[in-house]
Amino acid sequence: MTGFARSQGQDERLGWSWELKTVNNRGFDLRVRLGAGNDVLEPAVRKASADRIKRGSMSVSLGIKRLSGAGAVKINRDLLQQFLAVVAELDTGNRIDPPRVDGLLSLPGMVEPADEDEGALEARHAAMMRDFGEALDALVANRREEGARLTAVLTGLLDSIASLAEEAAQCAATQPDALHKRFAQQVEEFAANAKNLSDERLAQEVALLAVKADVREELDRLQAHIAAARDLLAEDGPIGRKLDFLCQEFNREVNTLCSKSSDLELTRIGLALKSAVDQVREQVQNIE
Repeated sequence: MTGFARSQGQDERLGWSWELKTVNNRGFDLRVRLGAGNDVLEPAVRKASADRIKRGSMSVSLGIKRLSGAGAVKINRDLLQQFLAVVAELDTGNRIDPPRVDGLLSLPGMVEPADEDEGALEARHAAMMRDFGEALDALVANRREEGARLTAVLTGLLDSIASLAEEAAQCAATQPDALHKRFAQQVEEFAANAKNLSDERLAQEVALLAVKADVREELDRLQAHIAAARDLLAEDGPIGRKLDFLCQEFNREVNTLCSKSSDLELTRIGLALKSAVDQVREQVQNIE
C-alpha cells in the first residue's frame, strides 16, 4: 500500500524533519537514512516501523538543519582529512584546483555542533522519536484511508464474481436433466468405442466422465471462497497475504470450470469469472 507522512521538530540547536513513504511490495522492506550522529535511533525506528507496517516497501529519512545562533560548532577534522586524501589521490597530475574552504564546509557532516552533555543529546533523541511516532501515526492513517477505498473496490469485484457464479449455476448446461442427458450420451459413445475394456477399467472411465460432466462442486467451492474473502475484508488487521492465497484458490476453481465446460454459454461465464478474479488478484497486491 502507498502512503506518505511528514513531521517536524526542533530544540535550541537543531531542527529536524521526518519523511516516511511506503509503496507496494509483497513483503516488508525497510530502508532508513538518519544521517551522521543519529544512528543510535535506528533500532527504535526499525522496531516501531515493523510493529505498525506489515507489508510494503518503506523508506524513512531524517533531515537535520542547524538553527542560526544555535551555539558553538566544530569541524569534523577526521572527515576533512579523509576528503583531502581522496583529492590528493585523484589529482596525480596537479590538474585539479585545490578545494575552496566554503566548498569543504558545505559537505554533509563537515560542520558539527560542539560537544554536548549526554543529557542534552538524550533529550533531543527522545524528542526526535516522539516526532517520528507522530509521522508513523499519520502514515498508518493514510494507509487506512487507501485500504478503505480498496475494500470498496474489492467488494464490488466479489459481488461480480458472486453474480457470475450464480449465473453459471443457473446455466442450462449445469442443470441435472442436462447433465444426465449429456452424461448418458458420453457413456454410450464411450462404451461403443471401448468394447475390449475390462469392466473395472470401464467403471473407472465412466467415473471420470461423471466428474468432468459436473461443475457444481467447483461452483460450491467458489461460493465458499467468496464468503471467506468477505470475512477477511471485515477483519481489522493485515489480510493481504491471506487474500493472496485465496486468489490462488479462486483461480484454481475457475480454471477447472473452464476446462470442464463443453457448453458455449458456460465457457463465456467462466472467462468472465477469470477476468474478475485477475482483477481481484491485482488489487490484493496493494493490501497490507
